[in-house]
Amino acid sequence: MEDNNSSCSSVMTGLSPASFLQRTLERLSSTQCLKLQTEEVSPVAVIALQRYLSEQTDGQQQQQQQLDSYSYDVTVTDGVWRAKCFVHPGLNHLVHTNTLRTGTDISITQCSFVYNERRLGHGYICIEKLRCGEERSAVLSRVKDVSSLPMLVKHGMERSVVLQSDVPLQVSRKHYLSLWNNDDPEGDIWTSGSPSSDTVLDVSKITLLCSLESSFRNTWKPFPLLVKIIHKSRLRYYGKFGLKIDYPYQAYFEVADQSGTMSLVLWNELCPEFYQRLNVGTVLYLQNYTLKQSYSNRSHPQMDHHRMKTFNSVEICLNPRKPASVITVVSPKSVLPQWGLPEVSYQFITRSELENLSNNSACDVIGLVTFVGRVERVKSKGNKGPEKYWTYRWIHAVDGTSGHPFILEVFSSSQPEIFSRICPMTYLVCTQMRVCQVEGSMPYLTSSFETETFITGYHKGQPYVSDPKVKSFIQWTKTLKDNVVLQKTAVGGHYCYPRPPKKYTQPTADASAQAPLVAVADLKKELETLQYREHKKLAIQGQITAVCYMKSLKTTKSQGTEEKEVPDVPPDVCEGAVPDTNNGPSTAEQTLSPPAEKISANKRKRRIQTREATQSSLNRDSLPAKRMPGPKTTEEEEEESDSESDVQEVEYRPQLQNQDSAVLSWESSSWQRQRQEVSERLCQGGLYKDSVSRRFTFDEKDVLLPRSNLQPTRWAPEQGTDTVPPVVCPGYYQVTILGINKQIAVDAAYFPVVSSDEPRAVGLPQDHHGNTMLSCLSSGFLCPLSDTASLSEETPPEPEEVLVTASELEDTHVVCILDLCHLGGDQVEVLISKVYRVTEVSLD
Repeated sequence: MEDNNSSCSSVMTGLSPASFLQRTLERLSSTQCLKLQTEEVSPVAVIALQRYLSEQTDGQQQQQQQLDSYSYDVTVTDGVWRAKCFVHPGLNHLVHTNTLRTGTDISITQCSFVYNERRLGHGYICIEKLRCGEERSAVLSRVKDVSSLPMLVKHGMERSVVLQSDVPLQVSRKHYLSLWNNDDPEGDIWTSGSPSSDTVLDVSKITLLCSLESSFRNTWKPFPLLVKIIHKSRLRYYGKFGLKIDYPYQAYFEVADQSGTMSLVLWNELCPEFYQRLNVGTVLYLQNYTLKQSYSNRSHPQMDHHRMKTFNSVEICLNPRKPASVITVVSPKSVLPQWGLPEVSYQFITRSELENLSNNSACDVIGLVTFVGRVERVKSKGNKGPEKYWTYRWIHAVDGTSGHPFILEVFSSSQPEIFSRICPMTYLVCTQMRVCQVEGSMPYLTSSFETETFITGYHKGQPYVSDPKVKSFIQWTKTLKDNVVLQKTAVGGHYCYPRPPKKYTQPTADASAQAPLVAVADLKKELETLQYREHKKLAIQGQITAVCYMKSLKTTKSQGTEEKEVPDVPPDVCEGAVPDTNNGPSTAEQTLSPPAEKISANKRKRRIQTREATQSSLNRDSLPAKRMPGPKTTEEEEEESDSESDVQEVEYRPQLQNQDSAVLSWESSSWQRQRQEVSERLCQGGLYKDSVSRRFTFDEKDVLLPRSNLQPTRWAPEQGTDTVPPVVCPGYYQVTILGINKQIAVDAAYFPVVSSDEPRAVGLPQDHHGNTMLSCLSSGFLCPLSDTASLSEETPPEPEEVLVTASELEDTHVVCILDLCHLGGDQVEVLISKVYRVTEVSLD
């Protein structure tokens, strides 16, 4: 190990030869400059990655605060010790892209020791540079019980409670946030399952909710309240820079007694203590509460079905101090009928009733899950504080009353344990869902702020179990056979609903349903700033200049050789243009191929170009299509030459195995010339293994579910122990879109629906079309969809039959709707959702 400064190069004797972390800490303690660099390759495993709001530093500019809103602590182990370290803000982008993640190995190449200048006996290792290792950790495979390994703390700091606790290293923050959103409880501070009180309550002096509105304006002493919770919201985190509140959380509930209903708000540190103990149906005895005027802008559940009077001018506040509210959770067996507390009521609907409900009406649903999409994230709009993401997933559930499933857009509801365990074949209950009626498609349901979800294993004791429609559903499930239902199940993959409308209208600022139209240069910026599992829908205009049919999924280079510091990657380097193992050449490659043969399309008289993947074309075409203009230094040329030979070496050998396969492609007559003139080509487009849904089986459940969930904040021994089952590539089209100003080209994947068994086929408007390339891009599917249950002899067209019609794309001005999703690492999914001719665009 070498230091930055030669005066810091003294070596202590007696270092533990087995522990890299202990050697590093002792070395840092013995140096004068507190910073070390090393060329020693000694990997450590990431076992925890935790997020919290950054500290506000003196002189920090507002713009920088927005860029680095959050800080990260990483816990690593070398198999002998564990150490919690601070991740330098310059490495935050590795967390944002899920490159630095739990369950993998890293090599620390530069670190420092940081003392807290405002607190005695507190300091930590700061990781400043690192290399990310392979997909699976070699270190963790040698460790039997990670939790039994001792925590490494600098000598003299052993008594620091902070260093030994589940709290951030930056001491101004008292708690961690969930890694991927701000809504879920995270860490040891959140208590649950505490015993409710069996103490005898004095209910002789309680006051009713109906009397609180009249008491609000007067000087009054609050008498106790005895209420039942009938609705519960998700958590709200309102932390921001400069806020002097240790636990800035809020949650609200709707509570009721015999006189009516009123909102109750739980504030700050009472949320970690009580939020997970306060559930729908829980009875509370409240003392030392306060009243305040209701906040008009927050959402409320729809409660007409309760048939109770709603008192909405004031709300009950429970505070940790001034005054300190006293909350007593009453044991269910202690609740007496004479208290007159109302029963919790629901408004369950069946799938057959859904079409008759008006838009935005509320309902509760129960169904048997048949499809669970991957968890994705969307950035919260209009948020003035630190950036916030919502996490959500798409779900299909059937109830036997219709041939169609419920299509559910379920957002995280501060129930992370349930949200991550939703899987096919489970009974799912979602409360307070909102109806979304879609013109030309089937309606779907989306979460509200008051939605709660429950799955098999969590239904016991819930008030809805006695609801007649729930009982009817349970009776229906008893007639099912698991092996039959399993044939119709799926997990993960790309899924987006509803389809874009038939006519594209450029959206106004407040129209969130339509994809915003952006310049291609802005699309580049969106791709560069996209974070892990973040989903965006955007529109660009231009011309389609090339289409290539691909038979293999796209892969990315191993991360093992990448130096993950603050990389400066030239924007013109386009790794996405290189096809993966056993692929035909990509769109970029096929345009440099030898002269085409002519083949006759089945049942068609038109002709299509077919190109052979040969050794010479492969070697040439593995390179980026066009370099950015400008002089290169000799060093840059050498680096470029090395990187190009590396690409050829990696890609060349597998391609030889596939030399006899024809590559089906089309390109416009002007593309050969235009491609020489484009300044840049964005080549992220492609289909990855996580883009394709998989059939669900109970045997593979423990492998499939983590794959569709977000990367966990803590490594668990079962994480990554089983091999992910292979996914069969259904084939897709690589489409090159040239921007309207012909300066930038974009590669995107078109992944058509080909079977009615696919989750993406549900709710898809299936108007018959002629299977031309343009009609397929417009509709999203091949006509007709194959159906395993159908006896029809009509089958979808072959790729060559579709591509033979691609000449109609020549010089056609189109608007392309793109779905972007960051899959982690350097995998960015760019899929074409729909293509409009300009004649199908409204200019209003």
